[in-house]
Amino acid sequence: MVPENQTQFSDFILLLFSENPDQEGPLFGLFLSLYLVTMVGNLFIMLAISSDSHLHTPMYFLLCNLSFVDTCVVTTTVPKMLVSFKTQNKAIPYTDCLTQMFFFTLFVVLDHFLLTSMAYDRFVAICHPLNYAVMMSSWFCGLLVILSWSLALLVAFLLCLMVTRLCFCTNHQIHHFFCDLPEIMKLSCSDTLINYILMYFVSGLLGFIPLMAVLYSYIQICSSIIKIPSAQGKYKAFSTCGSHLCVVSLFYGTIFGVYWTSSFTKTTWKSSVVSALYAVVTPMLNPFIYTLRNKDIKNCS
Repeated sequence: MVPENQTQFSDFILLLFSENPDQEGPLFGLFLSLYLVTMVGNLFIMLAISSDSHLHTPMYFLLCNLSFVDTCVVTTTVPKMLVSFKTQNKAIPYTDCLTQMFFFTLFVVLDHFLLTSMAYDRFVAICHPLNYAVMMSSWFCGLLVILSWSLALLVAFLLCLMVTRLCFCTNHQIHHFFCDLPEIMKLSCSDTLINYILMYFVSGLLGFIPLMAVLYSYIQICSSIIKIPSAQGKYKAFSTCGSHLCVVSLFYGTIFGVYWTSSFTKTTWKSSVVSALYAVVTPMLNPFIYTLRNKDIKNCS
């Protein structure tokens, strides 16, 4: 049976962070600033790496891809939110919502895979330094990136395809600042059991396998660093992976924060704030972490 009114459906309504118009001006300024800083910082990383031949190494190749993906993550969500603040129009067409959901899912999944690839790069560099050039050859790094894009495209396409089978009736208000998959499924008046099973299965795989790979890499790295006799050697070895460890901690920490708040709080604005940390603030901080903790990139500035 087709639910009533679903044929008249055309737009979702993004409620953003606040229904108070007086707060939208400061929020517009805040997110515009965050967006500009994120774009400038990540573009600087990409320009520095591409223009300096000394940085044409596997680690910086993966970092350049990560910076590109971070610019895409914020561009997927923030510009639409800024337009909504400025025009007071919070409607987003169904097709635009699906498109935003697809690209946000794509780039977040890419973040998972790229951070895992970077952890493997640091594992090889510290635990198998003599074989680094062979194990992290240019073709292998290219293969890692191609596989990451292919798997991310598959996951995003599959999840969004499952959304197209859902019907939406009278409630079209999304308590979020972008079209997030779980929030969309909450509005459906269809049976979403299969969608939730698929979403949790994919989220479990993407959360568990890359995280376990990162943890295993750093356990092996710490084990190798402990065996280094001199304190200076230990510091030098750890400094090569300190930036990546900070970024990984920030990335997975905010992800767990999103799931924690969505599971244990009924306050929608709290979930939106934590999601903003994950989707906007983390991509902004990554260039600062790599620039401040990395002498090679500092020398390019």
